[in-house]
Amino acid sequence: MEVLIVGAGVVGLAIGRALALRGHAIVVAEAEDAFGTGVSARSSEVIHAGMYYPSGSERAHHCVAGSHRLYNFCASHGVPHRACGKLIVASDDAEADTIAAIRRQGEANGVAGLELLDGDAARRLEPNLTCTVALHSPRTGIVDSHALMLALLGEIEDHGGALALRTPVEGLTQRDGQWQAAFGGAEPGTMAFDAVVNAASFGAPALAARTEGYPAERVPRLRLARGNYFGCTGKPAFSRLIYPAPRIDGGLGIHLTLDLAGRTRFGPDVEWVDGFDYRVDPRRAEDFYGAIRRYWPGLPDGALYPDYAGLRPKLTGPGEAAADFRIDGPAEHGLPGIVHLFGIESPGLTSSLSLAEAVADRLDA
Repeated sequence: MEVLIVGAGVVGLAIGRALALRGHAIVVAEAEDAFGTGVSARSSEVIHAGMYYPSGSERAHHCVAGSHRLYNFCASHGVPHRACGKLIVASDDAEADTIAAIRRQGEANGVAGLELLDGDAARRLEPNLTCTVALHSPRTGIVDSHALMLALLGEIEDHGGALALRTPVEGLTQRDGQWQAAFGGAEPGTMAFDAVVNAASFGAPALAARTEGYPAERVPRLRLARGNYFGCTGKPAFSRLIYPAPRIDGGLGIHLTLDLAGRTRFGPDVEWVDGFDYRVDPRRAEDFYGAIRRYWPGLPDGALYPDYAGLRPKLTGPGEAAADFRIDGPAEHGLPGIVHLFGIESPGLTSSLSLAEAVADRLDA
């Protein structure tokens, strides 16, 4: 088939690779002037293990399966990564109960190696840590997301596929058993494809609404949550990722992550917004200090500085239960040869290679 992938983030590129490896002709259309400039460029770059998500959910399945695929892909393609491990920490009895429940959920999801530690055992791993109980996840890691996307794109191109930059897709109509894609940009026009995958992230609901025959009631409402990150001066105090017990506001709490150079950063928090604003308000540092010092009391004054922010395309808003990934294929909406992806946020990077196979299976069915 000739297949159009809309969106050149990590998920769109992974889908393009999966379909190219199956022998299909691939075009990846990206509205911006480079690949991976949206959600994929502003994440924590964490390879998640999959212990947070309800059993049987798309998130649970694709995170666990995707982490295995991602580690193997990175190892075989020279993508920088490291399984540094993670500690999810409790500061009181209520949080300890939450962490015990996370362990049970992770084991039900098939996450290997989870181990509950008391405070002393956790401090032997991380001497600067303060906690009463910790859950150790040795399979959690970090990855160079840009290098990952570059490797995915390389395989697409090696199999004859192409990336079209500055090529927004403005609408999709059916004609003679194919999908006619209307392109905007400097050279607008139309082109016919046998199949289309809408992996446009923030733009996915709008493109679904401009898809001929797609039921209007299936178009989800997009909610935006900004996650702010702060960097930390000084030498790294931890060698593993440190996560507090999850919060109920749609996030996992202000956690400590590392990049592959060993630099420390904190975030994201959850800030519900109405537009695309990536500025980090320095005044939010006050809340970060308080949250971080629950597990790292030794955080020096003045150590935090505004780093960057990312936006997440959520399907539910404040006070609502987190939505699952939504893969809307022909079996769900009744239109042949088209798959829409909605609400692909964390753990989207970890899940990308598994999601890609699921989408390819829907188009090959």
